[in-house]
Amino acid sequence: MVKIFKDQSQIQCQSEYGELQKVILCEPQYMEIKEVINDVQKKYINSSIDRSLAISQHQLFEQTLRNAGVEVIKLPPSKDHPEQVFTRDIGFTLGNCLFISEMANPIRQGEEKVLAEWMNEHDISYKKLSTHSIEGGDVIVDGHRVFVGISHRTSKKAIQDLQEELPEFEIFSIPFNPKYLHLDCVFNILSSKDALIFPDAIDPEIVDNLSSMYNLIEVSESEQFSMGTNVLSIGNNRVLSLPLNSDVNHQLRKHGYQVIEVDFSEIIKSGGSFRCCSMPIVRQ
Repeated sequence: MVKIFKDQSQIQCQSEYGELQKVILCEPQYMEIKEVINDVQKKYINSSIDRSLAISQHQLFEQTLRNAGVEVIKLPPSKDHPEQVFTRDIGFTLGNCLFISEMANPIRQGEEKVLAEWMNEHDISYKKLSTHSIEGGDVIVDGHRVFVGISHRTSKKAIQDLQEELPEFEIFSIPFNPKYLHLDCVFNILSSKDALIFPDAIDPEIVDNLSSMYNLIEVSESEQFSMGTNVLSIGNNRVLSLPLNSDVNHQLRKHGYQVIEVDFSEIIKSGGSFRCCSMPIVRQ
């Protein structure tokens, strides 16, 4: 399904680090680990998520974005979608086009309909690629280059469809160990020069190729588990990161980034952090 643009300024995203101006969030009102779908959840399946704490942490995240001048759009939470807080996965913006994902796991299917309804209500265009699964956590953009993870959530056929849809972009497929769920849990671009990476999850030849494009800042196994790569850049070298990922934060500061520490410790129990919980639709 394709809707026609009425105002292309409503959608614009050329990188992971341009100044963030408009983003889609969803409050974790119904968040819970109903079914284990990633390695992090395995650890916390027997200790339920404190929803009130998760909501307060998410509200602080939202207020931090607003204080930085970001317009926040909030999707209505649904009791049928316990993973809905991770809005990045249900869509992704490339250039002037917003794609709505095809969710792979049954527990997340239906979230994309909530997003599509909001887009229809606000007359904003979007595209659905195909019936082949692709999720936004596997899609990372940097100018004309788009890196797409091949995982249990994103198929090779969907990546081929994306390349056909976007001939002006160069698509780089990155297979990685699927136990880490999405590409942004092991690789994340910070600027035109720097990227975070957990190299153990990716083939060494691919890591070498990425190192020819970026200065790779390595994340340890322990800080990968606490979502050290899943930071959110909001522009002008400002990066949201968890306080507990002290080594990542030290390295970011050493490379000239302003680290904005926000406690997200309850939300990461479900396997995602700041990038997972935000779907940019306008960056400058």
